[in-house]
Amino acid sequence: MVALGFLQCIQSPTPPHQIQSSTSNSTHTRYLTRRKSMIFTSSFLASYVNLHQHLNLSTFSSAIAQELDDELQQQENRLVQIFQETSSSVVYIKDLELTKLPKSTSGNVLAEDENTKVEGTGSGFIWDKFGHIVTNYHVVAKLATDKSGLQRCKVTLVDSRGNSIIREANIIGFDPEYDLAVLKVDAVGNELKPATFGTSRELQVGQSCFAIGNPYGYENTLTTGVISGLGREIPSPNGKAIRGAIQTDAAINSGNSGGPLINSWGHVIGVNTATFTRKGTGISSGVNFAIPIDTAVRIVPYLIVYGTPYSDRY
Repeated sequence: MVALGFLQCIQSPTPPHQIQSSTSNSTHTRYLTRRKSMIFTSSFLASYVNLHQHLNLSTFSSAIAQELDDELQQQENRLVQIFQETSSSVVYIKDLELTKLPKSTSGNVLAEDENTKVEGTGSGFIWDKFGHIVTNYHVVAKLATDKSGLQRCKVTLVDSRGNSIIREANIIGFDPEYDLAVLKVDAVGNELKPATFGTSRELQVGQSCFAIGNPYGYENTLTTGVISGLGREIPSPNGKAIRGAIQTDAAINSGNSGGPLINSWGHVIGVNTATFTRKGTGISSGVNFAIPIDTAVRIVPYLIVYGTPYSDRY
């Protein structure tokens, strides 16, 4: 009985056709499982690659945007720095006409009251620490040709410490042929900051440039632009041609005349002089001109030492 029971516990042999069927089903199941696994793995890898690419593109785009922001910020900071470093060398000029000669020289002849009339305004820049100031001749033409003794020139400037100073300026020399003039103020007790001079010889069209002046009486106004053209010809106050003028689209309006045109290093490259205006509006057309600084560097020292050329004396 025990042996029988043991024998009954042993499974009967599986028929050959059932073994083949079972093996086939098992192999098919494993194949399907492996295929599903491969499909899942491929999908996962594809999703990972897409996500990784998306993250990389997003990171790359963010990096580019940040780099552009940094570059723009640097450009803006540089422009602010240029203005801060150069504006203290720019002066504000007022042409005054007295209604009558003062009884004494002790009074304040620069006071703008009922006895004084403002004839015009302009700009200039400090040439040296001795108080010489360069401007356009046409800015101070009335003072240069005054025979009545009623013309005065009032200059507002800033010393190296940032203190505002108002002085009466005397005309040292002028040259209408190049539309240049030199004024001088008493700088005793004040340390002035002369402008830094560059060269106009190596300028190229497309270079950035900046104009600082006092358009319509708004002091220390900065305008920006580019060098639009070189070697232009513009008329001088005495009717002759000023050759080699710099053309720029940096706005130059009434009151800017005589101020500096500056390059990206903060160096003076020209003396702002003229603009074409739309007829009847007085508004700048964007076609503006400056006398090359190389011309001024050649003419101004002569005017300081010798005064006005003999042919232009009145």
